[in-house]
Amino acid sequence: MNAALNPATSPHVMNTYGRLPIAMSHGRGVRVWDVNGKEYLDALAGIAVNTLGHGHPKLVPALQDQVAKMIHCCNYYHVPDQERLAQMLVERSGLTNVFFCSSGLEANEAALKLARKYGHDKGIEKPEIVVYEKAFHGRSIATLSATGNPKVQAGFGPLVEGFIRVPLNDIEALKKATVGNPNVVAVFFETIQGEGGINPMRAQYLKDVRALCDANDWLMMIDEVQCGMGRTGKWFAHQWAGIQPDVMPLAKGLGSGVPIGAVVAGPKAAQIFQPGNHGTTFGGNPLAMRAGVETIRIMEEDGLLDNAARVGAHLHALLDKSLAGKPGVKEVRGQGLMIGIELAKPCGVLTQRAADAGLLLSVTADTVIRLVPPLIMTTAEADEVAAILLPLIHAFLAE
Repeated sequence: MNAALNPATSPHVMNTYGRLPIAMSHGRGVRVWDVNGKEYLDALAGIAVNTLGHGHPKLVPALQDQVAKMIHCCNYYHVPDQERLAQMLVERSGLTNVFFCSSGLEANEAALKLARKYGHDKGIEKPEIVVYEKAFHGRSIATLSATGNPKVQAGFGPLVEGFIRVPLNDIEALKKATVGNPNVVAVFFETIQGEGGINPMRAQYLKDVRALCDANDWLMMIDEVQCGMGRTGKWFAHQWAGIQPDVMPLAKGLGSGVPIGAVVAGPKAAQIFQPGNHGTTFGGNPLAMRAGVETIRIMEEDGLLDNAARVGAHLHALLDKSLAGKPGVKEVRGQGLMIGIELAKPCGVLTQRAADAGLLLSVTADTVIRLVPPLIMTTAEADEVAAILLPLIHAFLAE
């Protein structure tokens, strides 16, 4: 076939992704089909994006209705669904107000700007922000600088200064790295690291960081871009620890596939941005806002938080039963429908092997199989995931 006509090649698209030779056509529920008609069980959900799966019968008509009314309106004017969605997020987070943008990167970039402005407002000339080993916050120069992955940073220096890096779940290391430093303004982290390998922050650690931030008047900024929006069984993963952040970036699952990002701020950060301090062209557009409003409404109507917790625990148990303690398996970890299986050797080949077997997943941090399926997944579909994946893992480990 002529390469220009082969849908599984993209010769005119910049070569920035290590793609599998698959071109997707359509989806329904937790299943998708490629252009050749092959069916796949989707345990990746566009990397934790397709909250409601594909072609959801309640979401599609709402988006069709919105497209016919208005797709885009600039922020010179009020967009009614911005206020509706902001209120929904404020009510579910206990925070104060929201800035809307179009991606997780933009949300994290805005959070970093908030922290710096917070410092400057306090008279700190060179604000510093604590970030974490293995973190991933995006690929702009600032979010790349906050990211804890030398491989994705390579070739893009000089990076932005003003970051202090610490290990996960070590409160003494955090104290030691910041003691006597008057320039620290914020601590910034993911509740469960996604790209870094599904690494959770422990509940007690989260409480300790909250107390340290309060004692030092720092902003506690929690990146819930991947682990938020019901994925763990609560609206936001940090809620399992019974704490509240001051700044919370969101994206991915908030629009069920329509690009959307948000920064939710608490009282300490709610008034930092004033007119002219920050903005965006596409952020808060009517289509994205409708997608967010409908996503939350449908999640509640259909009990998807409870479903994520229940089905996630079921899948986790199946994986544990087959893999825990086996040679070559380091750990099965995560919460709800955000599960990582860490192996003792790089396992990137499993992405293609799983696809060949009809299962979509990803491998992150070289050795961690990542499962982040739509929150509509049933226990029967979780059984299917395990039935396909476990034999692949065992065969791989035996090589």
